[in-house]
Amino acid sequence: MNQIADVTVLSVPRGCVDEVHAHLRKVGREGHEGLGLWVGRQTGHHFQVHRTLIPAQRHIRTADGVCVVTGPEELHRINVWLYREKLALIAQIHSHPGRAYHSSTDDEYAIATTVGCLSLVVPDFARAPFDLRNVASYRLDGAGVWRPLSVGQVTRMILIKD
Repeated sequence: MNQIADVTVLSVPRGCVDEVHAHLRKVGREGHEGLGLWVGRQTGHHFQVHRTLIPAQRHIRTADGVCVVTGPEELHRINVWLYREKLALIAQIHSHPGRAYHSSTDDEYAIATTVGCLSLVVPDFARAPFDLRNVASYRLDGAGVWRPLSVGQVTRMILIKD
């Protein structure tokens, strides 16, 4: 049985990268964090992303900072849709206003919660072109901890296809 934790190669069409990055940049211009998801199918150790999903999201700004929230109804809708389409969630991608890192809020309120899923954090509200070398990348381990991936690990794992 395929498990997301078994994935060693993730193929992502350039269009899926561009779609999520455009969303992050658009909401970033308004001073907000954005969120997108990559979904697709796994065959053995390979995962092929088929679509980018931009979930319904609320953008919150307080004196403490900014965050993006996807509510329980939307999460349920996405899960039902994934099940019906026989697709799996492999990665969540979101932006930060400054440097890219996984905050405690990112840890606690992740959407991608299957062991082996990825969380990619894009810096500076996605103002620069998408570049895996500038993204903070994490993978969920069996203990439920988001472990950082080195630039080498993520660039070997994620293949962006034109």
